This record gives sequence, structure tokens and C-alpha cells, in this order.
Amino acid sequence: MKKLAALSIGMILSATASFAGCAGVEDACEIPEGTYHAEVPPGTPKGALMFLHGWGSSGSGSMKMRGMVNGFLDAGYAVIAPDGTPREGRSGRGWIFHPYWDEERSEHEFLAAVRDDAAERFGFDPKMVMLSGFSIGGSMAAYVACLNPTHFSAYAPIGGNLWRPHPEACEGPVRMLHTHGWSDGVVPIEGRLLRGEGLTNPDSLIQGDSFHAMELFRVANDCANHKPDRFDIGETYWRRAWERCADGSALEFALHRGGHSVPKGWAAMALEWFEGQMLSN
Repeated sequence: MKKLAALSIGMILSATASFAGCAGVEDACEIPEGTYHAEVPPGTPKGALMFLHGWGSSGSGSMKMRGMVNGFLDAGYAVIAPDGTPREGRSGRGWIFHPYWDEERSEHEFLAAVRDDAAERFGFDPKMVMLSGFSIGGSMAAYVACLNPTHFSAYAPIGGNLWRPHPEACEGPVRMLHTHGWSDGVVPIEGRLLRGEGLTNPDSLIQGDSFHAMELFRVANDCANHKPDRFDIGETYWRRAWERCADGSALEFALHRGGHSVPKGWAAMALEWFEGQMLSN
């Protein structure tokens, strides 16, 4: 019985480990700026999802999210999972985007370099890449959308967006679908104080307000009104969309009942949204 249990555990660990690497090669894909993990569907990919891990995780950790990964692979897209910057004195990795943090590398340029390297390796169009991420990875995706919107075709952060002090303005236009849990207590929709002596102290470290982020992106997209043009209330998601905006832009806010998580069915929703945007623009 012990041998059978050990064999089962070994098979699980082996299967899990196989999800990391460079499209069938055990080691991660490597470029001068860092490393990333990748899986590709049979044939030439239609494009790619680039997914940024949360705080303390890694690209290989992202590849264990099989519902999301398989959803995009089955639809013909490559899945790319970059490794963030190592955390000093701690295990795991993070992303450097806050204006008070010292940059060890330009995360924006690293992600663009991953995009170009993966497109060349695997044969997909670099103009067909959606940048997403969870938690602090979602915030990293939002900062790229705000400051370098042309780096990727679309953006889909989950459970994380811009932090305080919020940028004064975002470049634009941009295609963005932001997803957030109504009961998220780790990264609440309005943000929270992480470190410091109060909400008005400029030295405090404070997560941002996703509603305010949507305002910045509405302005960048030159939307006609603050009020959404479309409301969709479904079983899993409550969605608000701004449609009278600049050509080539899109802005949508999807709320779900849960907390700090990638909700079930997100891959299908995000994929449908992404393909709809790329076909209509």
C-alpha cells in the first residue's frame, strides 16, 4: 500500500513538473532579460495568452492552472508564463511596478522581449497576444496597459490593478477586461493599506482603487460617458462595458461573487472577449 501511495505521489509530481518548461523542453525558455515557461497547441498558434503570476509564485506555478491553460490551448492559443523578479531574501518572485520600488530590470521591456521571443520560437503573430495576470500579476498587466498600451493587443488583469499613488493619466487607447471578486479581501476592489501609518501618509504602501483605474482608462479611451453603455448580469459575472469610446479600444469590468481567485469559467469569458475584440477592430 505504501509503495502504491508513493508511486501515485510520484506520478502526480511528475505530471505537475511537466507543465513547466519551454514547450516540451524541461528547462524554461531563456532570454537575456529573464526566463519564461510556455505550452503550445498542435500546429501554428492563433496567438497567445501571456499570464503573470501572483506574489511569491512563478511562471511554472501559473502553468499549473490547468483549467485556464487548457482552455486557451484547446482554442489554439499558446500560453506563455514569464518569471517575475526574485524577491530579496525570500522564495518566489514578484513584479516591480510601484513608483517607490527600485527596478532591477524594466519589467515592461522584459515582457515585450518575452512576447517577441515566444512569437519567433512558436510562430504566432506578436500582435495577437493578450496580457493577463492574477493579483500582483494583474497589477503588473494594468501598468503595462496604462503606460505602454501598444505592447500587447489586449489586457485582462484579475484581482489586481493600478496602485496608489495612482498614475495621473494613462496613455491610450487600450483594450481592457478587468475581473475582480466582489468579496476579495486580499486585494479589495477599493484597495487596502498594506504598510504605513494611514491612508493620507504619502509613505504608506496602499493598493489602488479599481473603480478609479477604470476612470483613468475611460479617459485614455476617450469614452463618451462615465456610465457604462452595457450591463450584463449572468450567473457568474456582472459585467459593465463602455462601448462609445475611441476606435480600437475596449473597456469592461467583470465582477464575480468570489474572493481573491481566478474564478471558474474565466478562461472561456476572456477568450470570447479577446476574439470578439480582435475580430471587430
